[in-house]
Amino acid sequence: MQPSEKRLEQLTEDTKRTTIILTKDERNFIDFIIHEHSESGIKQLFSKMLEIYRKMMIYDWRFPGEYYCGISRVAFVNAEIINILIQNTPKENLRDTGKKIGEVLKISMETTIGIDASKQENWEAVFERLSIHGFGHFSQKDTYLLIRVPFLNETLLWEGLLESLFGVKLETKNSVSPLVFEMKPFV
Repeated sequence: MQPSEKRLEQLTEDTKRTTIILTKDERNFIDFIIHEHSESGIKQLFSKMLEIYRKMMIYDWRFPGEYYCGISRVAFVNAEIINILIQNTPKENLRDTGKKIGEVLKISMETTIGIDASKQENWEAVFERLSIHGFGHFSQKDTYLLIRVPFLNETLLWEGLLESLFGVKLETKNSVSPLVFEMKPFV
């Protein structure tokens, strides 16, 4: 058996060819996405879509507009709508509101994907989960938590959310994107 035949045999064992029938509108839309969004082809586009679907864990699509990620109902909401709610929340309540949001996120992650957010060794997985859900891009550098392109801009809300989620005390060091919070010891 020649090397090329062996590779083909291995490829056919590991993969399965699938044919789908698309309407003209569906195919035009796929072609538009490929050409306008610099995808290299239909295989890469479908692989990316499946990866997003897998990471978001939205397997329960009961009715249009009713989506669940584990135990949590998920809604696609504009950042502007959330910011209106935040702007109409009294400043003195933002940290407590953030803590309540952090608690909900913590419970959701624990029950849905089995991650204990209070354990620092799990933070990378929590950062990825928050990023997948559109909260921003998170990282840790020494005693600092950073959020690039945050979905929410109110630092008091973030302080409460992150303190509750991770079980740490934070102090805001930079209140514009990227947001920077320093972790402080509890006294």
